[in-house]
Amino acid sequence: MKRLNEVLNGNTDNYILPFLWLHGEEESVLRETVEKIHDSGIRAFCVEARPHPDFLGKTWWRDMDILLEEAKQRNMKVWILDDSHFPTGYADGRVEREFPHLQKQFLACKVLDFIGPMKNAQAIIRYAFRDKKDKLISVTLGKKTGYQKIDPDTLIDITGQVVNHTLVSFDLPKGEWSVMIVTATFEGGEPETKGYLNPIDPLATDVLIDTVYEAHYEKYKEEFGKTIAGFFSDEPRFGNMHGATGSIGRAEMDIPWREDLLELLEKQTGTDCRKRLPLLFLEGGESGHQIRYEYMDLVSKLYSKHFNKRISDWCARHQVEYIGHTIEDNNAHARLGYGAGHFFRAMAHQDMAGIDVVFHQLMPGMDGGIFKSKTKAGWDGEFFHYVLGKLGSSLAHMDPKKQGRALCEVFGAYGWAEGNRLMKWIIDYMMVRGINYYVPHAFDPKEYPDCDCPPHFYAHGRDPQFGGFRLLMDYTNRLSHLLSGGIHKAPVALLYHGEAEWSGEYMLMQKPAKELTRNQIDFDILPIDGLMEAEVSESGIKVNQETFQGLVLPYAEALPGKFLKWLLKASEHGLYLYWLKDLPNRTSQGEDACEIIKQLKASSSVRIVSLETLAETIRSDGLNEISVNTDVPYLRYYHYEQEDGHIYFFVNEHPYDAVTAEVKVSNKGPCFAYCAMENKRKEDSSPLTLNLSPYESKMVIFPRSMNDFLPAPKEYEKVSEYQVKGPYQVSFATYPDFTEFKEPMMLEKLRPLQEIKGKEEFTGMIRYEFEAELWKTDQVIAAVEGVAEGVKVWVNEIFIGEKICPPYRFDITKALKEGKNRFCIQVSTTLVRERYDYLSQFMLLEPTGITGSITVEHYIVK
Repeated sequence: MKRLNEVLNGNTDNYILPFLWLHGEEESVLRETVEKIHDSGIRAFCVEARPHPDFLGKTWWRDMDILLEEAKQRNMKVWILDDSHFPTGYADGRVEREFPHLQKQFLACKVLDFIGPMKNAQAIIRYAFRDKKDKLISVTLGKKTGYQKIDPDTLIDITGQVVNHTLVSFDLPKGEWSVMIVTATFEGGEPETKGYLNPIDPLATDVLIDTVYEAHYEKYKEEFGKTIAGFFSDEPRFGNMHGATGSIGRAEMDIPWREDLLELLEKQTGTDCRKRLPLLFLEGGESGHQIRYEYMDLVSKLYSKHFNKRISDWCARHQVEYIGHTIEDNNAHARLGYGAGHFFRAMAHQDMAGIDVVFHQLMPGMDGGIFKSKTKAGWDGEFFHYVLGKLGSSLAHMDPKKQGRALCEVFGAYGWAEGNRLMKWIIDYMMVRGINYYVPHAFDPKEYPDCDCPPHFYAHGRDPQFGGFRLLMDYTNRLSHLLSGGIHKAPVALLYHGEAEWSGEYMLMQKPAKELTRNQIDFDILPIDGLMEAEVSESGIKVNQETFQGLVLPYAEALPGKFLKWLLKASEHGLYLYWLKDLPNRTSQGEDACEIIKQLKASSSVRIVSLETLAETIRSDGLNEISVNTDVPYLRYYHYEQEDGHIYFFVNEHPYDAVTAEVKVSNKGPCFAYCAMENKRKEDSSPLTLNLSPYESKMVIFPRSMNDFLPAPKEYEKVSEYQVKGPYQVSFATYPDFTEFKEPMMLEKLRPLQEIKGKEEFTGMIRYEFEAELWKTDQVIAAVEGVAEGVKVWVNEIFIGEKICPPYRFDITKALKEGKNRFCIQVSTTLVRERYDYLSQFMLLEPTGITGSITVEHYIVK
């Protein structure tokens, strides 16, 4: 198998580009940092001002000169984060300073409630204006039906009766009525992005391009497309409110605007929208949902065209790539505020799909409902565990421009309690969902300890786990190489819920995603835009290179009429449609859909199911690609086809429990296992028998050529097990020399070392030395349980190996001798007990050292 042979021979491409933060450090520090990145097995980095005191000034160009020189000498690529600080869109303050009319603009609605009747009434509207530059868009009178609720059939446009932007005159009918004043303003929105550019205005985007992109091109044009690989946009957003709750019509907020948006909205709908604008803010039944859908459909497309595409086009003309990510957190991906309206549109024109994971958003086992972390609102565990990774990989799979490349910014802001073990769990989470490029967060040359979003790799030599970080990066590059350049195989697709959220009541897509994932039914998330362009036949939905036999549709009160027509045609081809709860009862834009919905319900390929029966129904239709002999909700799999074979990647995502299962897959014929951490084909007589410890993964390969097979592996039988009882000599090494062990003490049994006086806050390396009377057999394994967290093992002064996560099992056969054997086990800690930093409060602190057991197992060949 070509790619496997490349991996085995150490010839992988590079799939990792960590952030390298710049604050104006000394030249020697910058050069050392690049060296440490390179020593980690990484061949690229992304430069980020965090912040830099002289961004785009003399010192910035000096630092860039140094970094480019180092990168060229080491054959590394350089990416550039495209602003003076994140999130992207500040344009180094130039919009605010020189182009205030291109700052974010908002539509605001002020509501005044009155009781009628009254002839010749007037209301004061001057307080709806926040600034003298504000513009009046409309004043509408409407009958109240409840708090923040309006009868859309009663709306009356009274804009023409405004006097000097101070009063509005009108006849007030009987009952409770609202006067709704809609204004366009530059005041308001998210304070954190005040002064940022308006992402739906192309001229505003041009300021960013001219300020940052053109400046770098003018300075380094000869390196564009060579050493300089491209630019990275970090969390650009609408920024009309702070947070992820900006669901249109559901959150109290101003909304994004530009001067001609009303005209564009009316052109799109073919109706007079002025008097209906308040329904973007207040509840107005189906009529309100229709204008919300039209508005969100429009602004998400404007963002895609005038921000995302405009930057991408500039990069393409200058022979570099454009990558990055928006904010997806807690369902922001389909919303305003933190979001850009529609994940797939917001990322449509970038060269890789992109997501990120920060602030404990992914934590092993915390995949249920909301859990508390740094953010006030907490994290939606279901979204992060069952949707986030799939958003990125699904876009990479469906868009030919992405070439199957899905990127994630990883590890950032978990705190010093995060070690290599958790990082490995996060990498496995991403890999088994199809993410194959990574931006580790971050290499920080600032003097230790920098309180900015730790952990920081290397940390000026203070990180005891940095030696194991190379193992993790090599593991990541190997898996990424094997899971790139081919085709993802999944039986069903899951409909993206964005348009449904804009149109009425809806089901979050993580609800069915969770059921599919926990039942080993793989999927891609597909948006309506992509499905409408897909080829449909009796074989299924063909999207780019993938084909799906079924489509799962989360409940939606309304969906676009054109899409319902597409679904009807798809059902006529026999495509299985799995509707959760029920079909829609109307369209997003108000067309009559009764006949289409009736025909869909009558189709033999339509299934109306509950969440509880979804997986069972898909299996009964024969669409599941793998089957498992037992219920294993934390077993994940990913099927990837290369030209010369099929790969199945299995991961146990449970933090404490092992997974034991027999798996059957759609592929037939001989197969073998491959271990990416050790970069070895594994001797495994039953590759599809899974015995996965927590944090463990397994790759099974079905090559097309018999030449790829090894001789039949030996089968071993355990004949004895010996648990080491001690005593243990324990010694300690700290910064700056983690090889100089001091303060030896004797322990009669293994115990948490933080309970020992003087070692409560120890961070560094811990050495356990002991002797054991043993005998030689065909295979001898040393197993270490209950350790935090990296382990190196020597037997009789022969180095056996290093592991950064369970299972901590080491083959010591070749080093063992009959009789007395001397063991040395070295354990690395994280830096958390030295710092007790703010971010680490959201993670459990494990006992220091080895607190479980050390066991020696003897095997003979059957």
